[in-house]
Amino acid sequence: MNDGLPALLHALPAIAFGFVLVLCRVGAAIMVLPGIGESEIPAVVRAAFAVGVSVLIYPEVQPVLPQAASLSLADLGTIAVELGCGLLIGWLARLMVLSLPIAGQLISTLVGLSSVLQPDPELGSQTTGVSRLLALAAPVLVLSSGLYALPLGALAGSYRLAPPGHMLPAGDVAESVAVATEACFSLALRLAGPLLLADFVWQAMLGLLSRLVPSLQVHSLSLPGQILGGMLLLAWLINPVLELWLREVRVAFETLPGL
Repeated sequence: MNDGLPALLHALPAIAFGFVLVLCRVGAAIMVLPGIGESEIPAVVRAAFAVGVSVLIYPEVQPVLPQAASLSLADLGTIAVELGCGLLIGWLARLMVLSLPIAGQLISTLVGLSSVLQPDPELGSQTTGVSRLLALAAPVLVLSSGLYALPLGALAGSYRLAPPGHMLPAGDVAESVAVATEACFSLALRLAGPLLLADFVWQAMLGLLSRLVPSLQVHSLSLPGQILGGMLLLAWLINPVLELWLREVRVAFETLPGL
C-alpha cells in the first residue's frame, strides 16, 4: 500500500492547484447565483456548497487542468480568469431573476406605495415593500422549482467552452450581457404590464375629473382608492405573474453558456 504513496505525494501539488482553480470558478459563481448565493444564506453554508460542487466537478475536468503552480504571474492570471468566468455565469443567471424585484419596484410606484419624493424610512429609498416581498419570493421559487440545477449545469459545462486559464470570447460575453440585461428589463415591464395599463386608465380618469371639478383635491381623495385597487389587482394577478416569470427564467437559464 505504501508503494503508491511517493507518487501521490509527488502529484499532490498539481492536484491541489487544480482543485483551487475549480473552486475559484465554482465559488465565484455561487456567490452570485440566484437561490444559492443569497445574502440570507450563511456564508459557511455557501462555502460548504461550493466545496461540495467543486469535488463533483474536479474529476471530470482534471485532464484539462494545468500542472502545479509555480507562483508566477501566469498562475495568478489563471486564477483571476477562473474567478471572472464564475462571476460571469453567476451574474448572467441572476440578471433574469432580478426582473421580479424590479417589477415589484415598478408596481409599488404605480399603486402609490412608493414615491421618489418620499422614500421609505424603513426599507430605504431604493426598496419598497412589494419589491422586497418579490425579492424574497424569487430565490424560494428558484429553489422549489429546481431551476437552480440549470446554472450549476452551465457552470460544469463552461469548461468545454473555456478551459482553465481561458476566458470566454469577449464578443460573446458582451453580447450575452447585453441580451440578458435587455431581457431582464423587458420581462420586468411585462410583469408589471397589467398594473401599468390600469394605472394609465386611472390617471386619465383623474385628469378628466380634475378638469371637470378644478377645486377638488383629486390626488388626496384618489390615493386610498389607488392603493386599495392596486393591491387587489396585484393579489388577483400574482399567480399568473409568477408563472410567467418562472417560464421566462427557465428559458433564460437554458441559454446560459455551457448548456
